[in-house]
Parts: sequence; structure tokens; C-alpha cells
Amino acid sequence: MTYDADRVDEHSVKHVSELKSFREESAKVTWVNVDGHGDQETFSQMGEIFGLHALALEDVMNLHQRPKFEDYGETDFVVLRMPLMTPHLDLEQVSMFVGDGFLITIQERPGDCFEALRDRIRKNKGQVRRRGSAYLAYSVLDAIVETFYPVIEHYGDQLEELETRVLANATENVVPEIHAIRHDLRALRRAVAPTREVLSSMARVEASDPQDNTHIFLRDCHDHTVQLLEALDTNRELASSLMELHLSNVSMRMNEVMKVLTIIATIFIPLGFLAGLYGMNFEVDVSPWNMPELRWRYGYPFALGVMGLTAIGLVFFFRSKGWLGKGS
Repeated sequence: MTYDADRVDEHSVKHVSELKSFREESAKVTWVNVDGHGDQETFSQMGEIFGLHALALEDVMNLHQRPKFEDYGETDFVVLRMPLMTPHLDLEQVSMFVGDGFLITIQERPGDCFEALRDRIRKNKGQVRRRGSAYLAYSVLDAIVETFYPVIEHYGDQLEELETRVLANATENVVPEIHAIRHDLRALRRAVAPTREVLSSMARVEASDPQDNTHIFLRDCHDHTVQLLEALDTNRELASSLMELHLSNVSMRMNEVMKVLTIIATIFIPLGFLAGLYGMNFEVDVSPWNMPELRWRYGYPFALGVMGLTAIGLVFFFRSKGWLGKGS
């Protein structure tokens, strides 16, 4: 895409050599968007046409770059991460070269968040058509930063839903879901935090040009990254609180189970004592004191009755203390 205040032209090129003619139109701003990382030869030719540094071109081929900003004199090199929900979180690398009258954006795959910006350029809305490549670079950066908002909001909604589920059903196991969200939030923070540094560095460089106020817009974009980091930290704290709440519920359930088992064991202690007492092998014929009730006609029902009354008495005692349901 090439444009100035009066005209916009869009082109789809099949070979990198075709870009040379657009580069020669010095009166216009040229925006080259590359889908996919192609091969080293393609980027080498592009580097010759636009005067790109060889080290920066090597970084483009490496898809595991940390967001960064590098000033190569005539050309600035920027690497950012753009979040995509597909449906899981994916952080696509976007590389940018900003020079006098041109901007090159390189993405991993087709599809991006720049269509609204392209539409503004086509319809001559805003300041893009009247400004240079630095302002176009800011607009692209701002579009990338804005994509983080709905993603972070999505995770915030998920955490609120999990909170409702945890409070409604203490037995539901939500640990895997919380772990997955915390993992994605950490990945987002690793993308946003260095982006803040990138924008801060770019604003300082642009501020050195007294004829260009793009640094003001970059500082505004920098403020957006600060807001994103605050939202991410809030969501991470909520995720940690949910994990603690879930573990607390599990601990309470375990305590309830242990309480019931303890009560049952306590009830059987006197019953076991009575059973053990009457299980002693004393000869009744030797002494009249050796368990005379063993010869009693109602001895067995009497023993069962004593055991039953003991158990019932203990149940009422535990209930009166509030250890078994509500106290009386």
C-alpha cells in the first residue's frame, strides 16, 4: 500500500523485486505487509531495497523473539507479540521495520488486526494520510496493543464464571481450568511487559525530532500497556484467590468427612468395650460373681439394649454440642 494526502494505491506483489519501484516514490508513504516468513533470500533482497540491517533480518527469521526495539540509525526495528484466540491463546510474532517513508510489517500467517487501519487510510479518516511513516508505525502498534483488551477481558469473564461455579458447587474440580488460565495470563504478561518498554524507547527516540510529535501518541499507547498490565495483575490475583478458595473448600470437605468418621469411631468405642467385656471367658459355675447375667434369660437382649442406648445417647450428646448437625 502506498499513499499520500491525495491518493491511495494498493498492490499485491509476487516477487520482492517489484517493491523497488514503490521505494522510489519518495513523496509517498509505502506500507509493505508480508504474510509468512518466506526464505532468507527474499529478506536479503528486501534488505537491499530498503536498507535493512542484516542482524535485524536474522531476527525476523527467529520466531521466538522477545518484544524489543532496536535503533539502526536510518531504520528502526521492532518485534511485538499479537494475541490470537484460535480457540486457545496463541501469540503471533509481528516484526516491523520503520524507515524514512516506509513501514514493513512481517507476520507469521495471513489475517491480522490492521484492516480497520487500512480502511481509515482508504477513506482518509484521521491523521494517517497526512503524516509520515512514524505515525503509521504508531497506528500499527496501537492496533496490536488494542487486540490485548478483548483477550484479557475474555479471561476475566472466565474467572468470574469459575468463581460462580466454585461458590455454587464446592465439590467441582476446577483446578485444571484455573491452571490453564494462569498459564495464559503469564504468557500475556510476558508479551505486554516488554511491549511497554518498546513503546517507551520509541517515544524517547521520536521525541528527539522537534518537527514530529508522534512521541505524544506513542506515550498514549504506552499508557494503554500500563492499563493492560494492571488488568492482567488483577486477573492473576483473582485466579490465585480462586485456587485458594477451591483448596479451602476441599479442606473443609475433608474436615467434615474426618469429623463424621471420628464420631462413628467414638460411638463404637463403648460398644467395643461392652463386647470385649462380655467376651471374657470367666466360668460362671466357679463364682456367682462371674457374669451371672450370662445365665439370665434376657441377658442377650439386655446387652443389645445397653449398646443401643449408649449409641443413641452419644448421638444426642454430639448433636447437642453442634458436632453433628445443628445443636438443640
